[in-house]
Amino acid sequence: MERHKEIERSIIKKYRKDIWSKFVKAVSDYELISKDDKVMVCISGGKDSFLLAKCIEELIRHGKFKFDAEYVVMNPGYKQENLDLIKKNAEILNLNITIFDSDIFDVVDKVDRSPCYLCARMRRGFLYSKAKELGCNKIALGHHFDDVIETTLLSMFYGSEVKTMMPKLHSDNFKGLELIRPLYLIKEESIISWSKFNKLKFINCACKFTEDSEFEKDNSKRLEIKNLIKKLKKNNDNIDYNIFKSLDNVNLDCILGYTKNKEKHSFLEEYDNKK
Repeated sequence: MERHKEIERSIIKKYRKDIWSKFVKAVSDYELISKDDKVMVCISGGKDSFLLAKCIEELIRHGKFKFDAEYVVMNPGYKQENLDLIKKNAEILNLNITIFDSDIFDVVDKVDRSPCYLCARMRRGFLYSKAKELGCNKIALGHHFDDVIETTLLSMFYGSEVKTMMPKLHSDNFKGLELIRPLYLIKEESIISWSKFNKLKFINCACKFTEDSEFEKDNSKRLEIKNLIKKLKKNNDNIDYNIFKSLDNVNLDCILGYTKNKEKHSFLEEYDNKK
């Protein structure tokens, strides 16, 4: 059996419970993909986005309805060895990728403050524009279960608000485009296991500004949250699931306030009605 077929088989056989079933569940429960959609699958070069691409490919072949996909890599200014590794993995996985260049790293390099914020905004803009160019109505990103709960705690601890990474979002600036996250229910440990089982090596962080620095390892707030969850799981193995589930079980009778359509509401608005 060809190697890419063995890798595909591992997704629907060995990792059926931990990856494939959860992928299908997220697509179904959150209504992420519909008949005749054209999805632009964004491949950053990491394990998550490459797995996403293979899952989408598998769904096209064996799903209940017809849709199409484009597999796109945006090169913001990667080092050549990282770009070569992306191409090599695409060949191993038998993925027909389209690579397009942007000048994001060059632009961000001239900014003194908040380079990550500017980089993220620019990436999103380039990806939406490319999706429009390709005639796609949806953009698929490789964020997984751990990204969701880490984002939730980051918002609470450092943003003073309760919010999370949503499974899908309408674009504010590009009418008709929707962002989807089909790996929403899949844990990172399962993706790592899949990668190791198939002896695949992906780029980790290809950021020009942090890949050679200890800053990313020691001072990342996301890494801090990741380590906290790992520590808490030693006493309660369901802690990550409980955090995730709490966002689907919000008791509005027991919160001080909330925001809806950018309008702030207080519990006092309904308080006297309950006498």
